[in-house]
Amino acid sequence: MGANLSNMENAHKSSKSSSDHILTFHSTAKWKTHFDASKETNKLMVIDFTATWCGPCKSMDPIIQEYAAKYTNVEFIKIDVDELMGVSQEFQVHAMPTFILIKKGKVVDKVVGAKKEELQKLIEKHLN
Repeated sequence: MGANLSNMENAHKSSKSSSDHILTFHSTAKWKTHFDASKETNKLMVIDFTATWCGPCKSMDPIIQEYAAKYTNVEFIKIDVDELMGVSQEFQVHAMPTFILIKKGKVVDKVVGAKKEELQKLIEKHLN
């Protein structure tokens, strides 16, 4: 019976909001530390450059949450361009939303605009 209870607890935990799968950075120093560490892994990173005032960004939010829940071996990161201007300039972000796909510290692809099908294709392309 104890095992059944813990299984039920685990099932409940995994059904939490998928936004738990998305990292948000509010500090350039923390971002740089995380980014440097990611260079050592082969994990695909998808950075969502967004802004609170951006309508298309808001329309992409549920899609990003869906992808984060679906592609659990991909790291999804949200960066507010107004909050971390230096980071967005570093990645030459000029429009929102911009999605930058990174592997081993290198940009492998980029999607500018709320193009969910294109983003999904590129995620699947770079998974391996």
